[in-house]
Amino acid sequence: MVVDDEEDIQLLFKQQFRREIKKGTIKFSFTLSAEEALENLQGEVTDCLVLILADINMPGMNGLELLKIIKERYPHLKVFMITAYSDDRYYRIAKKYGADDYIEKPVEFDTLKEKILKL
Repeated sequence: MVVDDEEDIQLLFKQQFRREIKKGTIKFSFTLSAEEALENLQGEVTDCLVLILADINMPGMNGLELLKIIKERYPHLKVFMITAYSDDRYYRIAKKYGADDYIEKPVEFDTLKEKILKL
């Protein structure tokens, strides 16, 4: 699941992972807010969900707050935080809340593909 308030991210991920999506190796779902992500998690079978990629800076609930809730409710889920800001404070908070990875934008998609396929 990709959680980002920027709608362009959906197209970017679909383009970057088109081969994996076509083969059925990777399946994405997209939400535009942390609140929407939590609603979807309550409705989805989280056993099928492997990874959440969450932007840190979003209106309403930010990605760090989302991370904390996910790790409390769904500790088996992997969460990668994504940010456009190189901020040591965000990094420390993300690690404290249990982030499995911390990725700075622009995203290096080849590296991200490798990490996802290893899960």
